[in-house]
Amino acid sequence: MKNLVYVDGVWHDRNVPLMGPITQSVWMATAVFDAARSWDGVAPDLERHCERLIASAHIMNLKPMLTAREIEDIAWEGIAKFPREAELYIRPMFHAEDGFVLLDPDSTRFTLTILDRPIAKPTGFTACLSRFRRPAPDMAPTEAKAACLYPNAGRAMRDAQARGYTTAIMLDPNSHVAEFATANLFLAKNGVVQTPVYNRTFLNGVTRRRVMQLLREDGIDVVERSVTFDDVIEADEVFSTGNLDKVLPAIRIENRDFQPGPLMKRARELYMAFAKTQGRR
Repeated sequence: MKNLVYVDGVWHDRNVPLMGPITQSVWMATAVFDAARSWDGVAPDLERHCERLIASAHIMNLKPMLTAREIEDIAWEGIAKFPREAELYIRPMFHAEDGFVLLDPDSTRFTLTILDRPIAKPTGFTACLSRFRRPAPDMAPTEAKAACLYPNAGRAMRDAQARGYTTAIMLDPNSHVAEFATANLFLAKNGVVQTPVYNRTFLNGVTRRRVMQLLREDGIDVVERSVTFDDVIEADEVFSTGNLDKVLPAIRIENRDFQPGPLMKRARELYMAFAKTQGRR
């Protein structure tokens, strides 16, 4: 079994047809989603991801018919249908069925997909500076995990891969580093972990916040500040955090090579130890 889809109270083992050509979210991109991970019977911060989905839905004027706890229960129900050792990607979503430019909140629908997708090994990735930027909060619904934000990230990633890199580093409208195309960015310099200050131009990741907390509890200095691309190039180590692959090291940024560093390794070690505590309550 490679995936499961939950629609209208029923689990399916196929990609269920869900939207038609006049579905409001198809042509107005008003869907929101979130994503969590599960393996070995744990699902780190699943409740936080479900809570963020509800918040994203309200930002887009959708009308969730489920609570975060109810979504979490559905996710655990689906997780139990897979082998315990499966590395799962859990993706709940709300979308609007009706409306023109303005969606009809009462037409909101819910689905949840679970994919069997391995977590990447921490062997490292490469990145380059992108010409595409993250939008300002008055330009797009940047505080939501909204589908409409991802085509621009996809453009940045496609351009980076055409240049021979894995992903891209995206700046914000003020030319400060925002994040990698689909993950939050961290760097380490002189024993201090640094990350772009959350300015609402990028998603304040659940894994980002958890890693910051774990490092600080471990006695490591973590500083949020405005980061330039030069800061990234001049760092001792660079790494990403994100739900899909958790904590990964950058091994090349533009023409500079990096090694997986001790602070990245400690961040990943702490996160994986935390994850082991996150079974179903």
